[in-house]
Amino acid sequence: MTLAPTLTTLDALMAGQSGTVIHLVPSERREGEDGIDVSRRLMELGFVPGERIRMLKRLPGGDPVAVRVGESTFALRRFEAALVSIQPE
Repeated sequence: MTLAPTLTTLDALMAGQSGTVIHLVPSERREGEDGIDVSRRLMELGFVPGERIRMLKRLPGGDPVAVRVGESTFALRRFEAALVSIQPE
């Protein structure tokens, strides 16, 4: 019997947990964002399939979160982190 890998989203990781990016969910344009495609922007920043990712810190209330992808550190809003599907380690 083969067990399917457990997938979750980046916003569900606790501080100190790591994982690997599996894919990004296409984002809908949110009102007031001037038509920016958030998923595409995340990919441009390095959130690409196969990349290791680590949750560094979650602020009280959960927004924003500090994450490390590759050698870079970013603060993401919770809804942005929810677009990144990962396989936790």
